[in-house]
Amino acid sequence: MILYHGGCGEARKPRLIVSEPGRDFGFAFYTTDIQAQAERWAIRKARVESRRHRSAILPVVSVYEWDEDAAHGMATKRFEDPDMEWLDLVVRCRGDISYRHAYDIVIGKIANDNVGETVSYVMQGIMRREDAVKRLRFEKINNQIAFCTEEALRTLQFVKSYHPEVTQ
Repeated sequence: MILYHGGCGEARKPRLIVSEPGRDFGFAFYTTDIQAQAERWAIRKARVESRRHRSAILPVVSVYEWDEDAAHGMATKRFEDPDMEWLDLVVRCRGDISYRHAYDIVIGKIANDNVGETVSYVMQGIMRREDAVKRLRFEKINNQIAFCTEEALRTLQFVKSYHPEVTQ
């Protein structure tokens, strides 16, 4: 399976990202099977970093071949839809940076801006979990595949990287 990672630099050797709290599935290397999603993320990250460093930073999408057979036997959690278990994991990972789940790989929906707002309401006690899950059923949510251990990262093989086209 082809996977994509959007960022500000080529990720020839993927590594666990442990410096950004608030990740949906905890500290991991995040990819997607949706090329356009990775491109949008790379462009967004590059814009943020360009403002922060006051210099132009180019977005980069790194492309991988994922050997799913090599991941056989690893602790893998797959969420088909944002359900109560998905919400609990996202809330736990975003709310407690010391939390470590037992999965090597987590596959599920990404808490984008709209979804992230709903998750935030749950975390603040403004919205009940059950109501949040009902609300999320109406959202168009993209996919993410989080590689959470070094062993899981070894199932990825770098193919190439490229700069996505940036439009105004």
